[in-house]
Amino acid sequence: MSVEFRQRTPGEYVKILRRRKWLIILPVIAVFSAVSYVVYKLPDVYQSSTLIVVKPSTLPQSVVSAQEDALTRQLASITQTVASRSSLEPLVQKYELYSAERARGEATESIIDMVRKDIRVNVNTRNDITNGFDISFRYRDPRITQAVTADLADKYISQQLAEQVSAGKAALQFIDNQVAQTKQELDEIDSRRLKFMQENLGILPTSTGSLLGVLTGLRENQNALITEVGRLQDRRASIASQLTLMKKQTEQLTEQAAEDKTDPKLTLAWAELVKRKADLQAELQRMRTEYKEKHPDVQAKIAQIESVTKDMDQMIAEWKERIAAQQKKYRDRPDLQVAAAEAEIKNIDSEIARQQKVLADSEKQIGDITGRINAVPGAEVALGALDREYDTKKSAYDKLLIEQQKIALASDAAGAQQAQGIQVIDAAYFPTKPVAPKRLLLAGFGLVAGLGLGLLLVGIVEVPLLLTIQSSEDARHYTNLPVLITVPELMTPQEARALPRRRKLLLAAGMVATIVSIPLLALALRMTHVFEFLMQSSGRA
Repeated sequence: MSVEFRQRTPGEYVKILRRRKWLIILPVIAVFSAVSYVVYKLPDVYQSSTLIVVKPSTLPQSVVSAQEDALTRQLASITQTVASRSSLEPLVQKYELYSAERARGEATESIIDMVRKDIRVNVNTRNDITNGFDISFRYRDPRITQAVTADLADKYISQQLAEQVSAGKAALQFIDNQVAQTKQELDEIDSRRLKFMQENLGILPTSTGSLLGVLTGLRENQNALITEVGRLQDRRASIASQLTLMKKQTEQLTEQAAEDKTDPKLTLAWAELVKRKADLQAELQRMRTEYKEKHPDVQAKIAQIESVTKDMDQMIAEWKERIAAQQKKYRDRPDLQVAAAEAEIKNIDSEIARQQKVLADSEKQIGDITGRINAVPGAEVALGALDREYDTKKSAYDKLLIEQQKIALASDAAGAQQAQGIQVIDAAYFPTKPVAPKRLLLAGFGLVAGLGLGLLLVGIVEVPLLLTIQSSEDARHYTNLPVLITVPELMTPQEARALPRRRKLLLAAGMVATIVSIPLLALALRMTHVFEFLMQSSGRA
């Protein structure tokens, strides 16, 4: 069964502190002494400041516009440039900054970081100054502090001037490129407009009237051609009708000639051949029932049938040849009326074809003129678009020329130091009093640290004892039984004499350890540069 931990009273804690007072006092003495010694040995740090403000341009605002906000934003980039290694390393070498640190082997980059941390740029808080900036530098030598601060201010001014001139040149080059590009685009639009007018000369809006006149003439000519073609077609139809009647009459004569020839199927010879063929076929049928197909009698009978069939076919062929000869005789007989009608029809067809060709050419011309007239609105819209594009680009070109003139004036003003810039109002002063280290504050920090260390040691020693039974109150709490009697600690006379000696020896050992730990702790603090770090942190704050 677990028992709740017994809470001690404030009086019991006070007794513990009294009993372990040397465990608190000795760490306090050791830490406080070491911190005080290290703090006393810290070098004094001085701070010098200079005030720079935005200087307005000496030229009229109509010539060079004021850009205080832009200059304020520009100072941020100037600060990065001034705080770069290439800018700060010459200062370190010129004034031999942090020589002690360099002597003990600190890297150049670490030295540059120290310089950066000791430089501060803050917005000025004076009511009579607007757009002002304080540049401060902290260092151990007051003369070097003042000189470095002045150099930093000069670097700000020279860098701002260089960036302003560079920005002016870059802006001028950019606007020159924009002007040249816009001029090229303007010339290209001009060329496209001229080329469009040359390629569409027949459908420009100015040619609409002449196109309508030509179209009217073509329409009238087309109507006349259509009338003439209609007349020729009517005449041809009449002649063709007469020609058809004449040809029909000739065909009737030809057919009549064929009817005059006796059909062989109506002759007695044809009837005898048909009767003979029927008899032979009957005999062949009978033989096929008695003999095979290859029997000589069967083959002879088949040959007789084929001979009769051949004679019949020959009679028909001779009859058709006589009819064809008679028809050919009628057809080959010249008919002057038919020939004259066909010749006239041919002439009429030729004239109709010629008139239709002329009509097709006229229709093509009408279509071409109509297409050109229909294309006029599109050409007008396209030409209008080119005109609007030209006007827009021309307006942009005019504005760019004005901006080019302004930027050129601003660039010349920056080169002549007549533009807006920054200048020093309060020069870097010579510091007479150190701003760091705050020795009392750091010593107080050592006192608090020593007290904390002592209380930690007391806790390490006493906390295990608090978890055991040390008094009658502990016995009553943890056993939940009443205490009837308590027996004090019994010691022999020899133990009673040895106990004070042991306490004195422990106290003497603690004092020796304290005396020995003071220089060791001071050396550790100096080697770790804890207080230098605290000084830099307080300076940035």
